[in-house]
Amino acid sequence: MIAVDMDAVRLAARKLEAGRLVAFPTETVYGLGGDAGNAVAINAIYAAKGRPANHPVIVHIAPEADISDWASVVPAQAHALTAAFWPGPLTLVLKRAAHISAAVSGGQDSIGLRCPSHPVAQALLREFQGGRGGLAAPSANKFGHVSPTTAAHVREEFGNDAGGLVDYVLDGGQSEVGIESTILDLSRVTTHGAVLLRPGQISIDQIAAVLGVTPMAPDAAAPRASGTLDGHYAPHTPVAQVPAQELPQLMQALADRHCRFAVIHRTVAVPSLSASFAMSHDAGYYAHDLYAALREMDQCGADIILVEALPHMSEWQGINDRLRRAAFDSTGILARLLAA
Repeated sequence: MIAVDMDAVRLAARKLEAGRLVAFPTETVYGLGGDAGNAVAINAIYAAKGRPANHPVIVHIAPEADISDWASVVPAQAHALTAAFWPGPLTLVLKRAAHISAAVSGGQDSIGLRCPSHPVAQALLREFQGGRGGLAAPSANKFGHVSPTTAAHVREEFGNDAGGLVDYVLDGGQSEVGIESTILDLSRVTTHGAVLLRPGQISIDQIAAVLGVTPMAPDAAAPRASGTLDGHYAPHTPVAQVPAQELPQLMQALADRHCRFAVIHRTVAVPSLSASFAMSHDAGYYAHDLYAALREMDQCGADIILVEALPHMSEWQGINDRLRRAAFDSTGILARLLAA
């Protein structure tokens, strides 16, 4: 059971109400929060992260909040999904209410809404503006980097200066889920049905069980959503995914070339002299540890981080998505190391 320090929560809420930025825990990752009704605070989030202005942020709301305060249209599918999965790691993209600033959606006519289940996040959302406000909160890291799952990770990203980019870090322990929320577009449900924009812990099969139909893949006109660029969630060290059966031979080939490598593995034995992080065979535990593993291996001075490739079942979809994006900008580096 996570203890909630209400003095710290109240302090954080007052800072947010004053237009400052506060990092806070959710069950997925730590968010960099600002008042979703304050354009200056929203712009400060983008500036602190180095985030492109057209890349939308997710608005977090309290369990008692009325979705219709934020969305102009709330279809029946949204009510069914919130009943099944809220509070929890599901973001719904809906048509944005006219009075809500377009800054939260990167200028689009939609808005991403989520009700987190983390008790500290819920306490903060209830305390902030008496539970009537919302917090725009992308992950509390520099844009495109590995998301933080502890308060220490946030401080690594932004430093320990409370008067800097982030005014306060509200500590709530390690995030339980460990990867960002599933994002489902319902803003065009009458014409396109439900569209899965980003997979997460709540799987496409679970959503289909509620809706009675499997969500579609994004089309060219789908709304932009958080964390969906090809290159994202990346450490500074290049990343390559490698099938388990190829990993031993590859490690030997890199060692023969005096390349330094770190390994994130599940089933394959790793040489004792190599930096490594052993992961669970269970998808839930794997997700919980993923970003901590990437951050730890990123600090080893390796030329490359090798990640043992994962199964492709539904429960691994969100994790595979994050690893694919983490490795996107590293294409070709492994081949160059082997050719050296």
